[in-house]
This record gives sequence, C-alpha cells and structure tokens, in this order.
Amino acid sequence: RQNRRNHHPPTRALAIATMLSAVAAARSSAGLRLRLGAVPLASSSRIAVAGGQSVRQVRRLLSEKAKDTSKSAKDAVKEGAASKGETKKTSWWTSPEFWGGLGAIAGWGMSGAAISDAINQGPEIISLNMTGVLIVYSSLFARWAYVVKPRNMLLCGCHVTNVIAQCNQMRRALDYKLEQGETEEVRDITMKAAATAAGAGAFVALGPTIQSMLVNANLGIVSTVAGADAGPFTVHFWAPMSKWLISGASFMDLDRPTDKISIAQYTALTLTGLFFSRYSLLVTPINYTLCSVNVALFGSSAWHLGRKINADYIADKPAAAPAAEEAASEEKVA
Repeated sequence: RQNRRNHHPPTRALAIATMLSAVAAARSSAGLRLRLGAVPLASSSRIAVAGGQSVRQVRRLLSEKAKDTSKSAKDAVKEGAASKGETKKTSWWTSPEFWGGLGAIAGWGMSGAAISDAINQGPEIISLNMTGVLIVYSSLFARWAYVVKPRNMLLCGCHVTNVIAQCNQMRRALDYKLEQGETEEVRDITMKAAATAAGAGAFVALGPTIQSMLVNANLGIVSTVAGADAGPFTVHFWAPMSKWLISGASFMDLDRPTDKISIAQYTALTLTGLFFSRYSLLVTPINYTLCSVNVALFGSSAWHLGRKINADYIADKPAAAPAAEEAASEEKVA
C-alpha cells in the first residue's frame, strides 16, 4: 500500500494542483487583456486606466501619422501640378522645340538650293568634293535629329531630303565627267567613296565592342570620354564634326570675291549657325561640340554675308556713274 501511495499521488493533491494551474492561467490571461485595454477589471481600475491611456496614445499617434501621410500626398500632388505648369509655361528662350524648328526651317533652305540647282543649273558647276561632304553631313544629322531628345522630325526630314538631292547632284556630275571622257577621275572618286563607306561600316560594327573595352579598362579620362553620352562613339559627336568641314571651308576662304558669294546661301548658313548655337544647349544630351561649330559657322557666314551686302548695296560703285555722265554729255554735243 505504501508503494502504491508513492507511485499514485492522492486524488485531492491532483485536484489542488489543477486548480492552481487554472488560477495562474486566468491571471495571466486577465493581465494580457488588461494591458490591451480590452477588459477593465473593477479590482484593478488603476491598471485599466493606464491601459486605456496607452490605447488612446496609440490611436492618437496613428491618427497623426495618417494626417501626415495625407498631407505629404497632397503636397506631392501640388508639386507635380506645379512642375507641369512650369513645363507648360516654358518660354521661347528655353524651348528646344522652338529653336529646333527654326534650325530645321533654315536647313530646308540648303535642301531647296540643291533641288533648285538640279533643275536650273548645269552639271559642270557641281563640286564633287563639297557634294560628298554634304552627303556625309546630312546623313549624320538625319540620324542625330532622330535620336536626340526631344526628337526633331522636321530636321530629320530636311536632311533626308538633302541626302537624296545631293546624291542626285553627284550622279549628274559623274555622268557629265564620263561624257567628257574623264574616266580615270570618275574611277578615283568611286574608289574613295567605297573606301569611306567601308571604313564607316567597320566603325559602326566594331564601335560598341571598342567602346566597352575602353570603358572597362579604367584608363581615366580616356574611359570617361569613351563612355560619354556625346562621346566619339555616338552620332552626337560625329554629326558636329562633319559640320566643321563646312565651317572650315568658310574660314579658309575669308577673302573670297564678293561676286562669287550667294546672298541666299550665306543667309541660310548664318541663320543655321545662330539657331543651332542655342538649340545645341537645350537638347539631351547637351552638345557643346555642336554649339562650338555653329558659333564658328555663324561667324564665318555672317562675315561673308556682310561683305556681300556691303559690296552690292552700301559701298560706292567705282567710277561707273561719271563715265555714264560723260557718255550722255557727248551724245548731247553730237
């Protein structure tokens, strides 16, 4: 019997232990509810009030947070509307569309000149070197106008038209030289054109690989320039460089006889240089090379245009009037 008591505690002891566990569990549950403010116990009013205050504080913090979030959202909406309003109110001085449109209109003057020459002028006056330069120049600028931001489709169409017009001029000049028996010169020109096209194609095909190698080589300024948005591996660099060929020709011939200067042509070049000097600073990416070449083009073309206007409309004519008066007096005497 004693062994049985040791192995099997009395039922009363078990009941007491079970009751104590239940009380402990109840106290724990009541304390948890009390901390959450769910059950205010009359016997623990002070703790219940503290729990209620905690809940009110939490609710107050949540309310303030919601108000702050709503205010931030309203402020963001107002700022977005203000920025849109500022964009809409952009002035003509800071509008790339305005300056790009003016530059495209001036560019159409050069395309129109090529079309007019094809209709009204003979092939003997066509310069093969300048025609080739203009084909390369307009090809690059047609691509540039398409990829620049904002895109300028009016300028792109202008240069596509000029490429077609200049290719027609090249065809007319080559046909004329073949008719004159200048076969060797035509062959040389054709070989140079083929070599130029092959070199350009190779550069376009291998350019991305060479650029990646230079950028990843960490060569300081060389890698920085190679990876630039308007660097030498982009059309943003080569389009202005092709324009330097035209500007350089004007600078090399500053003393050109005024009777060989076309007012229409140099007016178009002067306006092109003026408009693009500003336009190049408003596009993305900003193109300082394009700005510099157009400043040079504006200066050289304005110089030639001023000389032409001065010679034709301002400066005194050389003793033509006295000779006419003498001839008239002789007629009267006779």
